[in-house]
Amino acid sequence: MKSVALLFLVVICGMGGLGQKLKPKKRSNGEEINFRTKTKDICTMTMSGDEDMKARIECKGQGKSYWCEYTGKPLLCRPFRNNPKMYWNQIAMELRKLPNACESTQVLKATMCQKAPTDALMKQVAAGVEPDLADRDKSSQKTSASMRGAGKSSVKKIGKPAMLPLIKPTQHGQGSENETEAMKLARQHCWESLHEFCSYIIAFFRG
Repeated sequence: MKSVALLFLVVICGMGGLGQKLKPKKRSNGEEINFRTKTKDICTMTMSGDEDMKARIECKGQGKSYWCEYTGKPLLCRPFRNNPKMYWNQIAMELRKLPNACESTQVLKATMCQKAPTDALMKQVAAGVEPDLADRDKSSQKTSASMRGAGKSSVKKIGKPAMLPLIKPTQHGQGSENETEAMKLARQHCWESLHEFCSYIIAFFRG
């Protein structure tokens, strides 16, 4: 009886070990693969997720930075479940052959999953390009310099202000007194409608 129980225990342990061997291997979330493209762009591919997986690729090179994201269900591919590390390495090898890791790759392909269903493919869902920080600083400096140049040229075009004719200030004193007295005399000796004329004549003769 003891031998039967021992045999049963050995069978159960063996099946447990077999189950562990058949259990799919998973890459931990956030694991990265670094690679270079054909044009020497430095890229990083980050993988995350379990059933629905996400891969993000970020690259820098040639004065710009670009990125793209892919989603899919590679678990539907049996070879991926057996060896996910080889799957992502095969994808990285394909990306190394391209000048741009995001422009010509709407779908990430691994040779080990060529016969997998369409849902297993990692398809591009987003992408973007950003200018390099150094280039942005240079462009801002050029813009400010051009604005300063435009300001200087506008000042040159204005030139010197036109000279206004000098107006001699009216002399107070004897002239103004003569005009006042002439107006008084004109009011005394001339008709009202001729006050201005008489005042002018009287002031003229009085000097």
